[in-house]
Amino acid sequence: MIQIEFAERAKKLLENDNSILGLAVAGSWLTHEVDEFSDLDLILVTKEKIGGNRAKMLDFAERLGNLLSGFTGEHVGEPRVLICLYDNPLLHVDLKFVTLEEFQVRIETPAILLDTDGQLQNALSRSEAKFPYPDYQWIEDRFWTWVHYALLKIGRGEYLEAVDFFGFLRMVVLGPLLHIQNGNLPRGVRKVETQLKSEDYEALKRTIPVYERQSLLNSLRNSVALYSKLRAALFDDHIVLQADAEQKVMEYFDEIERRKENR
Repeated sequence: MIQIEFAERAKKLLENDNSILGLAVAGSWLTHEVDEFSDLDLILVTKEKIGGNRAKMLDFAERLGNLLSGFTGEHVGEPRVLICLYDNPLLHVDLKFVTLEEFQVRIETPAILLDTDGQLQNALSRSEAKFPYPDYQWIEDRFWTWVHYALLKIGRGEYLEAVDFFGFLRMVVLGPLLHIQNGNLPRGVRKVETQLKSEDYEALKRTIPVYERQSLLNSLRNSVALYSKLRAALFDDHIVLQADAEQKVMEYFDEIERRKENR
């Protein structure tokens, strides 16, 4: 596998660098699911803080291979990650630059490839991984306003914005809740094709519209139905349901559906 070859080469290139405490790997490597379509998630643990310094991050990245492109991950809320595209072979590699203290704060426990004096293993043994789970109340407080927003877009004929909304809803609400119901980590819609029960996967697919008014309305109905089912299965009595908002929004839904297409 080209990912394994790249990681081994990176280890050899970095093992004599005095500024490096170690190198670890995360992502699909940990679950033995690396295939030809996988990217590579490397974690460089440095003595001095480098994460966030684009010039220094690029300097390290250029040493590891034939770098075609590299940019920092502010768009995903992680400026310490340099998202890289290498050539010969063509490979996507995420390089995360952390200090030893930052290495302990994690959502999964990485595999250590290089540990110059045992500090990485000690750091992992003193801490534990904590994957972020969705806040059910946060979702419920927003869901019906989001549905109303989608109805406004459909009602006005702004179908592209409405189509984009469904992707957001699947990533933030429906995908994570379905993963939890299926005993998985709530990783958005990642690998739903293989990690959900068939009936759950089919229900999620019914939230995917085409660029057409009735299809958008049907997908929104299906989204509401799926959310309501998941809410009943997962939420406990401590979650305050927004019953008034739900009622008013669903009444408005009926009104919009009765109207003719506004084009």
